[in-house]
Amino acid sequence: MSTTRKIAHNTMAQIVGKVFSTLFGLLAIGMMTRYLGQEKFGWYITTLTFLQFVAILVDFGLVPVTAQMMSEPEHDKPALLKNLLGYRLVTAAIFLGIAPFVALLLPYPMEVKIAISFTTINMLAVAINQVFIGFLQVKLKMHFAAIGEVVGRVVLVICLWFLIDRHAGFIQVMIAVTLASVAYTVVLWVKTSKIAKLGFAYDKEIWKSITIKMWPIAISIIFNVIYLKGDTLLLSLFRPQTEVALYGAAYRVIDVLAQMAMMLMGIMLPLLAYHWSRKMTGGFRKHYQQSFDMMMLIVTPMVVGTLVLAKPIMTLIAGKEFIASGDILQILILGIFGLYMGAIFGHCAVAINKQKQTIWIYLSDAIITLTAYLIFIPIYGMYGAAWVTVFSELYAGILLFLTIRHYTKEKLRVQTFAKIIFSSLVMGGVLILFSHLHVLLLVPIGGVVYAGFLYGLGGISKETIGEILRLKNK
Repeated sequence: MSTTRKIAHNTMAQIVGKVFSTLFGLLAIGMMTRYLGQEKFGWYITTLTFLQFVAILVDFGLVPVTAQMMSEPEHDKPALLKNLLGYRLVTAAIFLGIAPFVALLLPYPMEVKIAISFTTINMLAVAINQVFIGFLQVKLKMHFAAIGEVVGRVVLVICLWFLIDRHAGFIQVMIAVTLASVAYTVVLWVKTSKIAKLGFAYDKEIWKSITIKMWPIAISIIFNVIYLKGDTLLLSLFRPQTEVALYGAAYRVIDVLAQMAMMLMGIMLPLLAYHWSRKMTGGFRKHYQQSFDMMMLIVTPMVVGTLVLAKPIMTLIAGKEFIASGDILQILILGIFGLYMGAIFGHCAVAINKQKQTIWIYLSDAIITLTAYLIFIPIYGMYGAAWVTVFSELYAGILLFLTIRHYTKEKLRVQTFAKIIFSSLVMGGVLILFSHLHVLLLVPIGGVVYAGFLYGLGGISKETIGEILRLKNK
């Protein structure tokens, strides 16, 4: 099977898995919003946001670092994998162990502080998963990750159903969230162990190499976290938990949509790094263009469709009590375009070893965004947070694009992008025309209209579809 088809099938497996995990994830959100109500769902958002803030700080970019180092010829791969796991476990355990003590100093309800104390296990599991995912990206075995994610979401839904049936409290719900993450990690460990020997190791030279490779990404992520999670964290300090709940419900949808960007660029990163490190300009150019076209193919109709359907989407997912989240979703979805751009060109920066040259982008974005959050959140609450978030995502995405263009000297072709925009606008018009229909009907109608116009305009060719669907070489 050709590399292209392996990538295509790997992508399709992930997309299928992502569809199911997204459905179960949205079902879980709906169960929690309806069961917990605004205030306690606000507790849930506050707990996860605080820990995600800490987890992103200690992320260190180990997904792209693992993918990159596994694609390079310098290290013995079995030893590298064990050292990456050891490095991840030690660094995550140290920083996440401090988090519950910091939470005690913040003006959160006691239930939130208790939840933070044991939900750190959730984030430790997520941290370990980073190494597995980076490794599976290189091996083109991301269907293992898809299986793990689906299992985790199914565990969550089953646990929630059990707890809701027995009228359990908030703390028990957070235990269920933690168990779901642990289940995901167990699946990844079992599946990865079938293709590699797993364990935790310490080799001074390898840990030094990991640190050298990851520190520019780590610095960028530390600044990045300010505009990724600073909005919800500051909102939880300045505004009521009910407002945190409305904002958080909309942001959970954005989180789901953002995962697709990271997933797709995770597939492309090893290919970009492979061709760039070996000075194979033609191959790099091809995959660079493919990355852009593929991401725009997804994000453009996503933005247009969500602008039209935001309120019915939030009502369907979270219930009528959260209909105001639709207004926030309409704002936040504008930033998803910048987030997808950031994913494309941020991963390209890792592939071409220009992480250091992008630090100034994240630093300046963090300073501007934090200042804006502190000004606008106390005054305008969740609306101020949403608009500043949109600015921060677009700011980073645009500047990363300009930086990568400068260093690679590669110019992206926009013919396909123009067809994508036109097809998306036609889809948006159709959705408005039939807006009286239920959202569950509008989503497939919009998808068919978009795909039909895009295919008719040649935005996606028969050859591309055939390449994806064909299982064997001719």
